This record gives sequence, structure tokens and C-alpha cells, in this order.
Amino acid sequence: MRRDRPETLEELSARIRACRHCAQAPAPLPHAPRPVFRVSPTARLLVASQAPGNLVNQTGIPFNDPSGERLRAWMGVDRDTFYDVSRVAIAPMGFCFPGNDAAGGDLPPRPECRTLWHDALFSAMPQIETVLAIGRYAQDYHFARLGHALPRGASVSGIVARWREFQGGRPLLFPLPHPSWRNTGWLKKNPWFEAEVLPVLRAEVARLVQGATHPRPR
Repeated sequence: MRRDRPETLEELSARIRACRHCAQAPAPLPHAPRPVFRVSPTARLLVASQAPGNLVNQTGIPFNDPSGERLRAWMGVDRDTFYDVSRVAIAPMGFCFPGNDAAGGDLPPRPECRTLWHDALFSAMPQIETVLAIGRYAQDYHFARLGHALPRGASVSGIVARWREFQGGRPLLFPLPHPSWRNTGWLKKNPWFEAEVLPVLRAEVARLVQGATHPRPR
């Protein structure tokens, strides 16, 4: 059907929530699709993550798990602020929980979301000023999208260590490791992250979440 006007963010969000592409894929999701994301036309901060985990899939609330508790501590915000969609957008690379691998860990984000939806979704949110790119999948996409394509062999540790290089542009990019409790060892081995990165991150988050309106989630 031909459109005589651009698609609104609300219309696009409705189509994403109704997406069942991976239910009919050759390797279908191991459960019914449940896209989990939160976007609005006023949020200036984007949390760009990897994919929902099982707990998030059950509740439909992003970062409603121990990883979310750590992420909010990194950002210096409470739950009410974090879930105020007028101030904070949350959009993973895979909108649905991808299932578990043989070892019980989460599978990588499904690539279909990136192909079908991501370019249109972020084009519909030009007001975003800062992107928290969590993990390599989000970093690969958003850094390339914003003109900072990453070397193929770069590690998340190496990318996060270069965080100062990405502070000058708009949208500003903040590469972050995943806040999973499995990364506690990484944090202990890299104390510079908490000492150097988090104070700057918290200041930027505080700047962006002040004085927003309160539209309903898309």
C-alpha cells in the first residue's frame, strides 16, 4: 500500500509490536514473539542493548532483571526515571528473547530485527542526543550508523576503552559492556571503567533526563 505521508513513530512502533516474522522463519523462535522496546518522540537518551532475556520476555518490561539494576546504578537513575519513556528510549538489537544455547546462556540477537526495523526506527527519532551502546551487537550497528564503523576484530573491552574518542559528536556515543552480573570479573580487572567512565556517563544522563514531558509509551 502506497503512503502519501511519512509513517509516524507510533505507527511504526505498532507494526514492530505486531511483527511475527521470526515465528515463520526457517529457524523460528522457541516461543511466541514478544517484541520488547520503549520509544517516544521526546526521549533524548537511547539505551541500545542486545536482546531481552527470559525474565524480560515474561514481563514485557526491558531490563526488569539484575542486569537492569546494575545498568541503572551505572546511569545514576532510579526505576521511575529509567522507565519514563518521555526521557529514556530503550531499543535492543533483537526485540524478542532469542532463546537459550546448549549451555543455558542467551543466544545472540536475531538479525531479522536489524534488517527489518532498525534503520526506520532510529530515523523516526532524530531527537536522540546520546546513545548508550551496550555490547558488541549494538556497538557494531550504532557506530556504523553514526559514521564510526568499528574494526571487525575489536573487542568490547577495546571499544569501551576508547570511549573518549566518541564524546564530541551528536548523537554522542557511549560504548558500554553488558551490565550482566557475569561481567563482575571484568569490572574488577578494569577499575578505570567505574573511576573514569561512570562519572561522565552519569553527568550526561542527568543532563538529558531533566525537564521532559510524559507521553504514553509507543
